[in-house]
Amino acid sequence: MATEATFTVPSDQFPLGTVFAQLPDVTVELERLIPSRDVVIPYFWVRGTEVEDVEGAFSDHSGLKQIQLVDSVEDEYLLRVEWSLEYDDVLSVLTETEIPLIKATGTNQQWTFDIRGDTRSDIATVHSRCREVGIPITLTELHALTPVETETEAALTETQQDALVLAYERGYFESPREVTMEELGDELGISQQAVGSRLRRGMKHILGSTLPPTEDSNNKTV
Repeated sequence: MATEATFTVPSDQFPLGTVFAQLPDVTVELERLIPSRDVVIPYFWVRGTEVEDVEGAFSDHSGLKQIQLVDSVEDEYLLRVEWSLEYDDVLSVLTETEIPLIKATGTNQQWTFDIRGDTRSDIATVHSRCREVGIPITLTELHALTPVETETEAALTETQQDALVLAYERGYFESPREVTMEELGDELGISQQAVGSRLRRGMKHILGSTLPPTEDSNNKTV
């Protein structure tokens, strides 16, 4: 099932993040990108500043080959960047895994990336690959693209559903278990205790919405 995910990385962990050293108040937004193994040349906007040499605000970085100003409107600048695919960053991982980038926005605090995979395993592959090459990725949102929400899904919060689905797919409910809470927490970007809480609360909601009421329940909803 098609799945969208949102994850963050620190601002200095992406080549364009060098701009924040000179222009800390700007926002950088990449245009939507469908990766290709041959070349990655996206356009991006720099917003929130007025500077004569916006190209020069991007310090030399091994992940960048060339940056060129394309257009400007007041305090917004459209630039074109050519990347070095030999440098391990988020875009090189997306290119390698062929996962489309829906949106990417950077501030001096962090970069936020929205991606879409055909399955949840696609998202897991991106997450694992980023960790392998040393990119400190934090998954903040994960949800399936479904047009109709079941009654059980409606009873769950998004974070509970994400934790339950990930736990199921990783084999947490198998005997013996194929993954630990700590490992699930690493993928979700939360603590082991938070994983346990989401799983317990999610299971309680599922049981409450699927089990028939008993005579002792007094018509109370769990």
